[in-house]
Amino acid sequence: MSYPFIRTTYGRRMAALALDWLACYAIVAAFSGGIDQMSPNHSLYVLILFFAQTWILITLQGATLGHRIFGMKTVRFEDGGPLSARQGLIRTLLVVLVVTAVTFDDNGRGIHERLSGSVLTRR
Repeated sequence: MSYPFIRTTYGRRMAALALDWLACYAIVAAFSGGIDQMSPNHSLYVLILFFAQTWILITLQGATLGHRIFGMKTVRFEDGGPLSARQGLIRTLLVVLVVTAVTFDDNGRGIHERLSGSVLTRR
């Protein structure tokens, strides 16, 4: 069976991830009174916000802010349809465990994508 999706590059993936993380960091910093007012405990807030926005946006829209800017979307591997809430949750939990987001197979799918039945592809 041929691979039916347009592969995205590692660089695009990492740029989108960095943009999403920075957006969450900026939001937490803004609500904390600025970067200079942030304590190490605020890292947990950034992580929680990153998790929530990624799960919600991947499940409802198929893409985070970073994915949209870099021309990508997340779909079900089996048929290219939208992810279920369960698939989005599995994928997001595994992305938060960063090591799964930087290991890829021959088709360019990360462990988080294989275990959730998803694929990040070009729009």
